[in-house]
Amino acid sequence: MTTASLRSGVSAPASPEHRAQLVPAAALTRRVQPLRRPWQWVATGVVLLLALNFGQTLFTNPAWEWSRVGHWFFNPAILTGLTITLEATAISAVVSFVGGVIVALARRSRNRVLSGAAWLYIWVFRSIPLILVLVFLYNLASLYPKIGVGIPFGPQLQFSTTNVLSDLTLGVVGLSLAEIAFAAEIVRSGLVAVDLGQHEAAKALGIPRYRQFTRIVLPQALRTIVPGYVNQIVGLLKSSSLLFYVSVLDLFGVVQNLQSTYPSEVIPLLVVASVWYLILTSAIALVQYFVERFYNRGLKGAR
Repeated sequence: MTTASLRSGVSAPASPEHRAQLVPAAALTRRVQPLRRPWQWVATGVVLLLALNFGQTLFTNPAWEWSRVGHWFFNPAILTGLTITLEATAISAVVSFVGGVIVALARRSRNRVLSGAAWLYIWVFRSIPLILVLVFLYNLASLYPKIGVGIPFGPQLQFSTTNVLSDLTLGVVGLSLAEIAFAAEIVRSGLVAVDLGQHEAAKALGIPRYRQFTRIVLPQALRTIVPGYVNQIVGLLKSSSLLFYVSVLDLFGVVQNLQSTYPSEVIPLLVVASVWYLILTSAIALVQYFVERFYNRGLKGAR
């Protein structure tokens, strides 16, 4: 100890060589023991036990009728319904994203009429259940037997509603109207997440507003938008099963019709529908992985 440290009553910090002398030699050669987590092993054992029990009942219970599942899996009627499900989901996903971008931009506009209209649209279609939207559209001909395009209170080009809008078209319109409201909020959150300095730098360089958005802001916003919107597409795929209630025979609708025709085949048909939905959502998740990896290029720690 130095004289100053003795006066203050505080010992001077020991040098590394001095500290090494104070540590017992046995402690320097002792292996570092990992932290024990017994409850993790207990939880792992419970999960494995439940998984094995479920697997046993899944493949040994004859009530599942796996042979009949194989019989119905590639049935032409099932594949036709699957095609309609894919068409409705794909069209609605594209329309919803484009519409969501437009509504999100209107929501962020300084024009109070545009921002107010966008807010009202989002509020209405986020509040009304999708099934009600579809039923309203299905009964659109009762409200508007004819639809027209032209000058308000002036000459219009009119069409019969029943002739212009098929059941599938009404279903896609209903899905798109509802999904645009959710997509707009996802897109808006992604735009807000872009650093304000990016906007200011683009303006300082004199880049036109359109190119600012398409080449600088939107690509960065997609890093935030893609995960949320892909989840929305998964929800859209499952929501397409409601099209059965407006006379569109998608995958779920075909399964419902076959159940009424073959009442003894209820379980196998439900399993077929479940497996197809699992396959479709897994394919969407795979696409999401590659899209996220593309937009996350250059980010540290991105996978």
